[in-house]
Amino acid sequence: MEEFARLTVISRKNEAEVDFKKRLIDFWTRMLRLWPAEYKRVYAEMARFDVQADRLARQYFVGSEICNLLREELSSVLIDFLPIDVDDLFSKYEATPPEWFQIPH
Repeated sequence: MEEFARLTVISRKNEAEVDFKKRLIDFWTRMLRLWPAEYKRVYAEMARFDVQADRLARQYFVGSEICNLLREELSSVLIDFLPIDVDDLFSKYEATPPEWFQIPH
């Protein structure tokens, strides 16, 4: 069974949701252009933002083999993220609607 790591990205302190959404769209567009094969390993996105420590957060299920690349790319564009635990894996059945949506590839 295929399993995925959880990536949680975090907004800047006091960043508006619309601004954070734009930065995420820009980031994933960049990933799609620069790393199309690796982008296909992004399986699902949480449908809504969560709040963690007074900052917006969004979660993704990603293939564990792209976690190092995601760490580098997120850092390069100054998007904060929680540590990714590649030993704590999830099945695709844990990313179900309406809380999650699968990313079409």
